[in-house]
Amino acid sequence: MEKRQVQIMAIITAICLLGDSMLYVVLPTHWKEIGLASLWEVGILLSVNRFIRLPMNPVISWLFMKLSRRTGIILAIVLTIMTTSSYGLFSSFWILVLMRCLWGVAWSFLRIGSYLMITDLSTDENRGHYMGTFNGLYRLGSLFGMVIGGIFADLAGLYMVSLVFAGAALCALPLVFLLSDPARGYVPQVGRAHTLQVFKNPPVLGVLTTGLFLNMLFQGLFVAVLSHLIDTRYPMITIVGLTLGAATLAGIMQGIRWGWEPILAPVFGKVSDGMGRKKALTIALFITSVIFALVPLQVPMVLWLIILLGVQMSATLITTVIDALALDMAKKEWKGAVTTSYIIATDLGSAIGPTLGYFLLASIGLESMYWGAAALLLVVSIIWWSVRDTKKASVPMAQ
Repeated sequence: MEKRQVQIMAIITAICLLGDSMLYVVLPTHWKEIGLASLWEVGILLSVNRFIRLPMNPVISWLFMKLSRRTGIILAIVLTIMTTSSYGLFSSFWILVLMRCLWGVAWSFLRIGSYLMITDLSTDENRGHYMGTFNGLYRLGSLFGMVIGGIFADLAGLYMVSLVFAGAALCALPLVFLLSDPARGYVPQVGRAHTLQVFKNPPVLGVLTTGLFLNMLFQGLFVAVLSHLIDTRYPMITIVGLTLGAATLAGIMQGIRWGWEPILAPVFGKVSDGMGRKKALTIALFITSVIFALVPLQVPMVLWLIILLGVQMSATLITTVIDALALDMAKKEWKGAVTTSYIIATDLGSAIGPTLGYFLLASIGLESMYWGAAALLLVVSIIWWSVRDTKKASVPMAQ
């Protein structure tokens, strides 16, 4: 029953992601179609939703103190319908900026609501499995949004595909009523002094810092520079008779990750449930460190592509484990503070990662950047190895 709730929430989230994911593929080539004047406007529209989440996450966590879970998710879907349809209906840059900000709010409702639900429904024995199930399923929305959205935008235009994806979000509304609906205020209210006490807890600070670092690492030093990385090494790659450019291959590799996550993420989460979160995270960090160190090496093309897929695999593993660990830390009395702070930390890492990645690329070069990242991952792995097992660690109750 609990796993079914997680699956329904993941499906709702995936459907809501269709329009946003489509925009990342379509907008860079169809920007004139919606009346934009330059590519810098494209950059703003694709990033403003990330930055608006930083101040809005605490507000939405507070709203979940007042609202039921179901109400919060309905608000998210309504905002998704508004924003997704707007991509084809409006040609004003500033209206689209407003719509992208509203999408950032919708995503915060979905993510915070999902994490709080998993905290409620899971135990130490299945939290990793539930977290992996959620992560794996909802990322299918990104996969289908990019692939289907890209194809149909070229065939029918941005206007039509935006309305189709908005209609899909409308169809997600009935699924909300399959979710259990705790009473209003199911996120307990805590005083500011108690909230500050949460962040004096070293394990919590460790999880927040690690989550920020890992999101900054994967979003900045890998995902954001993947096309450039491939173009630098192999501008054109021929596979089974097909010649692929760097951007195409980067998209395929990202799609492969989203394709395997529904299968692998729950498995990785279940392994961490049995192994213990500290041990699983330590091993995952060490493996990721080794793989990052291999990326700059001059090796045959096939082996190098396997290394890049290894980075993607390690991202699936480590994201599942660190997300589950964050929810381990969130006792019911503190779940709002810990969950919201973790989401803010990971959003901040994702937001500054691409800028940092290209800055380091220009400053110290590709080899130094990846070897430096590998060294930092090894240090973080050693730090987690030295602390006590955190599978059942939680924020201590205020006396």
